[in-house]
Amino acid sequence: MSTFTIAIHGGAGTILKEDMTPEIEEAYMNGLQQALDISYAVLKEGGTAVNAVKAALVLLEDNVLFNAGKGSVFTKKGVQEMDAAIMNGIDLSAGAVAGVRNVRNPIELATEVMRNSNHVFLSGKGANDFAIKQGIKLEPDEYFFSQFRYDQWKAIRDSDNYSLDHTNHHLEELLRDKKFGTVGAVACDVDGNIAAGTSTGGMTNKKYGRIGDSPMIGAGTYANNKTCAISCTGHGEMFIMSVAAYDVSCLMEYKGLSLQDAMDVVVNKKLVAIQGEGGMIGVDAEGNAALIFNSAGMYRGVKNNRGLAEVAIYK
Repeated sequence: MSTFTIAIHGGAGTILKEDMTPEIEEAYMNGLQQALDISYAVLKEGGTAVNAVKAALVLLEDNVLFNAGKGSVFTKKGVQEMDAAIMNGIDLSAGAVAGVRNVRNPIELATEVMRNSNHVFLSGKGANDFAIKQGIKLEPDEYFFSQFRYDQWKAIRDSDNYSLDHTNHHLEELLRDKKFGTVGAVACDVDGNIAAGTSTGGMTNKKYGRIGDSPMIGAGTYANNKTCAISCTGHGEMFIMSVAAYDVSCLMEYKGLSLQDAMDVVVNKKLVAIQGEGGMIGVDAEGNAALIFNSAGMYRGVKNNRGLAEVAIYK
């Protein structure tokens, strides 16, 4: 019997046990577990890797704890601008959106782009127009409002500071118990096909329509049946500059490295060399999974049909 596997992340960064209340820790663990269980069920029933990835991410986007969908952070202008991407390892088909507003589940819009647009990457108003044409569910601004995201933004909106998913040097006190992050999923289905997806609200107080690595194919999201499916989280600029997700694939394809070894080189050597903090999750077509990060923590989970099942937060 072939191995089928799902792995998920909910962001990486300065996530320390001493900064967490038991209630918040439990809420994160439950959120991860739910997303893991629902996407694993898709695979168990013979569903595709793409559908499993999408199922996990929809659930995480709907969870206000994570910086994607409902829980997206505020931009400099005080609104939410969301990015997402999904990629199918069978044929390298991919869909991505950036800077979308009021879309309840950006990962669903990215999937529509992949399947029905003849394009890979749509942004801003055009992406929103396409969402309407495809009947994607929209929500009013109020749906995306969360008090702790608002308080976090209010504290830095008059400055030029911005804050990453989980690391904020200006707001340590305010954010002591409020960690949040980009969400991602990778899957290998019963047929040995793999897929990856990532969704994010980006950086708090971001300006100029800033876009990170999450929706960029090859930087934050990549899948190819010949090598691996990868979803990244962390300091997006560094992941873009190092084309992090695709680099893992290249190390496997050209150097013959295993998934684990290739991810280790990218996360713990190449990214560290340019001060790129964060992590990534990956699967290969054999159903092997790896979850690697160079930060203090990464919200993560993995489950396969060989008895592997875990959710974790800290190192």
